Amino acid sequence: MDMAKDLRGIRGALPAPPVRFAAVVAAAAGLLLTLSGCQGDGGPDRADDGRTTVVAPGRPGEKARHLTPEEAAKAKPDDSPNAADHAYVSRMVEHHRQALTMSALAPERAAADGVKRLAERITAAQKPEIGAMEKWLALHPAPAAGSGGHGQGHDHGAMPGMATEQQLADLAAARGAAFDRLFLKLMTAHHEGAVTMAGEALAGGNNVAVEEMATEVVATQSAEIHRMRAMG
Repeated sequence: MDMAKDLRGIRGALPAPPVRFAAVVAAAAGLLLTLSGCQGDGGPDRADDGRTTVVAPGRPGEKARHLTPEEAAKAKPDDSPNAADHAYVSRMVEHHRQALTMSALAPERAAADGVKRLAERITAAQKPEIGAMEKWLALHPAPAAGSGGHGQGHDHGAMPGMATEQQLADLAAARGAAFDRLFLKLMTAHHEGAVTMAGEALAGGNNVAVEEMATEVVATQSAEIHRMRAMG
């Protein structure tokens, strides 16, 4: 699937990506959109046979290359989702859902306003992220026989940071300051697990949209980990 089309399908549901990854996308887009590359006079570059060429900017210290449209198409980065991308997105949907379950308990049980506001922020951030991830999964279904599909759906409890059923029951039963302490403890561990999973996706994945989602998780949840540690 064309990377530009893929990103348009996802980007509307995502927060703005960090600058460093936006630069990667911009560089790739530059390669695709210079079919009428400019010379000093603003006119299109053409090969000796008169055909329009694509100007592919070189790396620092290197000259730009002039490619035919066919060569440019072959040089376009391949960001086809791999097993790491599928595993991350499908698992993170369930990971986020548990965070929403935990956060939904705060309004009626938390004593500290700070804990209540934190739960609201978590819900506001992760609910649309779930929507973006589900949309990505719809656009990129895992192969039916692949290990990155339904087979991993039975192992969500083993994901880093996931609270156990007993811990969730204890949280639901707690009130006041006891709830606040347990919520911060469980949610900090939950966020740390999400950051770990995002790091694995960044290291092993191949899809630009998944990279952006994982980077946003790292940035947002790392900041909230620091905030929760200060509150605890």
